[in-house]
Amino acid sequence: MKPEWLKIKLEGNETFPKIRRIVETHRLHTICSSGRCPNIGRCWSRGTATFMILGDICTRSCRFCATQTGRPMPPDANEPQKVAESIRLMQLKHCVITSVDRDDLPDKGAEQWVKTIRAVREQNPHIVIEVLIPDFDADAALLHEVVTAQPDIIGHNLETVARLTPLVRSRAGYGRSLEVLRYVAQQGVMTKSGIMVGLGEQPEEVVATMHDACDAGVRLFTIGQYLQPTARHIPVAEYVPPSQFDSYKRTGMEIGFKNIESAPLVRSSFMAAEQLR
Repeated sequence: MKPEWLKIKLEGNETFPKIRRIVETHRLHTICSSGRCPNIGRCWSRGTATFMILGDICTRSCRFCATQTGRPMPPDANEPQKVAESIRLMQLKHCVITSVDRDDLPDKGAEQWVKTIRAVREQNPHIVIEVLIPDFDADAALLHEVVTAQPDIIGHNLETVARLTPLVRSRAGYGRSLEVLRYVAQQGVMTKSGIMVGLGEQPEEVVATMHDACDAGVRLFTIGQYLQPTARHIPVAEYVPPSQFDSYKRTGMEIGFKNIESAPLVRSSFMAAEQLR
């Protein structure tokens, strides 16, 4: 049974159906719905959505993730323009874009990423573009393509502590993710990462992970409670109390992050614009 602090207050106003209508009309995918995010009501009611490009079927099968796994369709050539137009209609000042992993493609989807970022910038010249990218197998050439498209923030999640990574993530590695973050930070881009807790980690492991991320150049960090999407996903080991999240935030700020969002219902893109400010 979930504790009281994880009970979600549903939020809705005239903005929520507007966002839903735009997403459905343009046949877009959002991690808000595909990832079963608990904050969908709050974010959509505030006119914020996280777009998921390259389809809604992932080539990896991480044990924490609600996104479908299987054989994806070829990239939609019209997707970059549809995302850009939707963001314009939503009148966003800060957008977040993520994607499934596309290990089936020679470039892991990098070209679609570049086209999408540039299309969004062209139609929304003053917007802050935040991207949450896959690891691209830490291929520096592919990462360079995304960096040169000039998003304002590049995020890549560690997801969990080093010890639990092989149990939670498929194909992705803790060291590889740190390599991705280090490369992005070295290019002078604001770099972001995040983890889930409640998977069986120890507090000292969380602190060690924050040190690793900060040493790699990460300056924005998120910590949220893992929630089991379905019975086939890895079970919750612990519901971490809010006081522990507060402690992580204090420690992280001492370590050197510019900002940390740390609370039970925090997700990668939660309060993204506020966090940057």
